[in-house]
Amino acid sequence: MPTLNNYCSVDRDPRGVATFTIRNAGSLNILSSPVIDGVRTGLEQVAADNQIRVLVLKGGSDKSLIGGADIKEMATLDQQSAEAFITRLRDLCEAIRAFPAPVIARMPGWCLGGGLEAAAACDFRIAAHDARFGMPEVRVGIPSVIHAALLPRLIGWGRARWLVMTAETIDAPTALAWGLVDLVAREGGLDEAVEHTVQSLLACGAEALRAQKALLRQWEELPLKESVDLSIGVFGRSFLTDEPKRLMQAFIDRKR
Repeated sequence: MPTLNNYCSVDRDPRGVATFTIRNAGSLNILSSPVIDGVRTGLEQVAADNQIRVLVLKGGSDKSLIGGADIKEMATLDQQSAEAFITRLRDLCEAIRAFPAPVIARMPGWCLGGGLEAAAACDFRIAAHDARFGMPEVRVGIPSVIHAALLPRLIGWGRARWLVMTAETIDAPTALAWGLVDLVAREGGLDEAVEHTVQSLLACGAEALRAQKALLRQWEELPLKESVDLSIGVFGRSFLTDEPKRLMQAFIDRKR
């Protein structure tokens, strides 16, 4: 598996599926400043590869995707260094959210705090049957910030408030019922569940998916009428590629 830097590696298969692995961050894949910077740099490097159709984000062990931010480092911070630290983490989550191809979070074990913020920035979240989730920041004297702002959009204000204000953890079935994750795998079937989603995405037009992802991100922030009107140009530009003609003709041929 080719190493991008000391904290991440990527493995590309012939289908255009890239598995991006966080490395050398402990068994729970904890985000210290060097890990954050290394993973963000690696993601930005991989994002330039237009041949990637799907990115799978995973941790270096099956104890977690990302266990959270480094509490030992955060305990040494003052106001200025705290803002620098959280800006780094914001930039990492934005690198995930801005990745041009669909991103799947592979979520075994624990996903807490900054790790759940990073997962929320992914397009799809697939959890192991025994995965656990939480936002424990208030228990160590800090609020949940940056991409925790995505949580109300995913699960509603009441459930987001419960996570960030009680600091209690929830299990995988609860996370699925709340809409925090998209799929819970059967026991021992996490990679199978990820592959099922990969295959669904590969059956779609690669350029259409990239355009759809970009639109969804804009829809999050624009008023409804602007979102509707913006979509017209994106639809038209899709016909500058061969995907509509090729994939529509294949659909027509199957119906004959």
